[in-house]
Amino acid sequence: MEPIKLGLLHSRIRLEEKMLVQAIKQRDDVELVMLNTSHLVLDLASLPQVDVVLDREISQSRALHVLNALEQDGVKTVNSYAAARVGGDKVLTSKRLHNAGIPTPKVKIAFTRESALKAVEEMGYPVVLKPVDGSWGRLIAKIESRTAAEAILEHKSQLSSYYHEIFYLQEYVEKPDRDIRAFVIKDETICAAYRTSDHWLTNASLGSKTFNCPITPELNDLCVRATQAVGGEAIAVDLMETQDGFTVHEVNCAMEFKTSLQAVDIDIPKLLIDHCVKAAKQMRMGDQK
Repeated sequence: MEPIKLGLLHSRIRLEEKMLVQAIKQRDDVELVMLNTSHLVLDLASLPQVDVVLDREISQSRALHVLNALEQDGVKTVNSYAAARVGGDKVLTSKRLHNAGIPTPKVKIAFTRESALKAVEEMGYPVVLKPVDGSWGRLIAKIESRTAAEAILEHKSQLSSYYHEIFYLQEYVEKPDRDIRAFVIKDETICAAYRTSDHWLTNASLGSKTFNCPITPELNDLCVRATQAVGGEAIAVDLMETQDGFTVHEVNCAMEFKTSLQAVDIDIPKLLIDHCVKAAKQMRMGDQK
């Protein structure tokens, strides 16, 4: 069998991408094809010839267009266009989680400053305001009073992106000084890490510390269900601990794992590449039948 052509969709080579490239180079059945969107030009009549694409693009809009085009030509993508579309939009994600019966914080969505302020007052202080398509803890605000709400909503309404005209309001969840990032590949939670911080935000990009989180049957079931709810197959699931059990507050399709690797004894890059290659081979065998 010819080597699997694995396209790595990216625009920036971070530590995670370096580790993924290394995992690919350790295999003799895979040919690496670097798909750098900073240079990539899509000819819709002649797309890159690859068997599978692993999405590592940090730009949601770039990733969606490339994934959609390649999928229409029968290329396996991890994650799929549909999963990336849902996972990259907090409104869509929250609705999928809610409909699947997965514990998730209460959310209200408004489209004007006035209606957003009314929603905040109805929810009660504090409330968390998040960008619909944000990551790395950017532009997240914990609103603790009407005065703060008026100022923050005014500032947000003046930002240029139309996404900032969507006010995503999430209830503030009382939790320990940590949250959990769990990693799901296909139907298994392969590992998880606590992220702890003195700040109410525990994003790794903001300097949180990590240590291993045991995978219990309850945690595994919830993370797998969350992954299935958004239609993904390689997903990072973010959870918080409450008095009533776990609650899932976000999912991440192009999973970031470099900080978590310091806490877990699992080779995430290898398992991710293994999954991509297996999926591509299954599609190839299906074509041959």
